[in-house]
Amino acid sequence: MSTERVMLLIDADNVSVDIMEQAVVLLVNQHGALHVRRAYCTAESAVGNQAAFKRLGIKPMVNLAAGKNSTDIAMAVDAIDLVLAERPDVVVIASSDSDFAPLVQRLREKGCLVRGIGQKGKTGEETMAVYDDYTLLEHRKAAAGVRARAAATHADEADERPRAARKTAAAKTPAVKKAPAAKKAPAAKKAAAATKTVAAKAPRKTAARKAAAVVEQPAATRPAPVPVQGAERGAERGAEPGAEPGAKRGGERGQASLQAVLACLPELGAGKSLALNVAVQRLREAQLLGRNSSSLKLFSVLSDRLELVPADKPSQVRLRK
Repeated sequence: MSTERVMLLIDADNVSVDIMEQAVVLLVNQHGALHVRRAYCTAESAVGNQAAFKRLGIKPMVNLAAGKNSTDIAMAVDAIDLVLAERPDVVVIASSDSDFAPLVQRLREKGCLVRGIGQKGKTGEETMAVYDDYTLLEHRKAAAGVRARAAATHADEADERPRAARKTAAAKTPAVKKAPAAKKAPAAKKAAAATKTVAAKAPRKTAARKAAAVVEQPAATRPAPVPVQGAERGAERGAEPGAEPGAKRGGERGQASLQAVLACLPELGAGKSLALNVAVQRLREAQLLGRNSSSLKLFSVLSDRLELVPADKPSQVRLRK
């Protein structure tokens, strides 16, 4: 086993994780050990490559400074400190960047053998000439992608040959004529036309009519209508809904009408509000309000005890507090 002390400094903002892994394996095979393994990177790169750094035993050196070449400068300063403290025999810089030429020269002056490792296709000849030794590594994932695309193309070509043979065989087979579709009888055509006409004339339910639809309540929870004799006849003669026949507005007759309304709408007596459309439906079913009578007129007569809210667009009715 070699007794050389070897130091690997990685420009993690310049080379991929795949190149880092290949560099570690190559140097361990050549020198038997790597005494220093450091990667210089930004905080984002350190988080993204955390699993790879842990697997390869690389210590991330996070650079928090912003600006151009700030990571390269941090790596150069740390390299000089490590050489003075650790006295390595070999310093390996993994980067395809040409900005480390002054650092390489300074490390060589300190008596170190300076080697370089970079990615094939990204490193210029002037960069490789600065180092005592330089190794180009191919990005294996990119090569694997090229091989995968080539294999997929070959598979498509192999599948195309039987497909073409099937098309040729199908072309030679005489086509079977389709039987003519049975003609519709005149009576059936007339019936279909009449159905379409009726469907076209049917009026569509507008959004306004849908909004005005009364929300039905289950029969079990709906209060039973309170029959009041002569309600509509009294309304026609000007009496209050629910009053006795021939009754006039106001006074004791208004109190009787209020009692009938509260009996039909028990939620109001319990201090709760009730939807106006639900209240109107129950009053009509109990014959306290005629089919064409105005609900607003009814509630205005009882306005001293009942109120509609909100005032501008009433949608709820409740007992005044």
